[in-house]
Amino acid sequence: MSYQQIIQQKITDKFTLARKIQSLKITGKKVVFTNGCFDLLHPGHIRYLAAARDMGNFLVIGLNADASVQRLKGPSRPMQNETTRAELMAALQVVDAVVIFEEDTPMELLQTLKPDVLVKGGDYTINTIVGADLVQSYGGQVAVIPFEDGFSTTNLIKKIKHGEG
Repeated sequence: MSYQQIIQQKITDKFTLARKIQSLKITGKKVVFTNGCFDLLHPGHIRYLAAARDMGNFLVIGLNADASVQRLKGPSRPMQNETTRAELMAALQVVDAVVIFEEDTPMELLQTLKPDVLVKGGDYTINTIVGADLVQSYGGQVAVIPFEDGFSTTNLIKKIKHGEG
């Protein structure tokens, strides 16, 4: 299978993905979900995603669409468009599926997909994770993965703008 075919299989819509997740669950697979902008991929993201994938058998990335990123991060973001960001995420071995969502939060996506595990990074607590109550309501788990010190998209953008290496 070619690189492009692998990428095309991983980037999907929420309804196709919901059917796939139902099939996975029937076979006893545990589905893990996380979401974010993933604007400039860095080692902190990779380590976070690897830790998330270790919590189950199938890792789904809910990727904020460009308009959503602009509303959340400001008019100068994203640095890379949603198609590019989705391809980068899908190229990662630990990622099994990528779905782009337009809303500011993944709540609608979570309601459709019903993952077994919802994961967010260390700047959240279980009480501040959107959808935590929903996932817990049907017996799912919610987890927070600590941040890796020294990695930040915001800091990376500042370094690039100031010509630092």
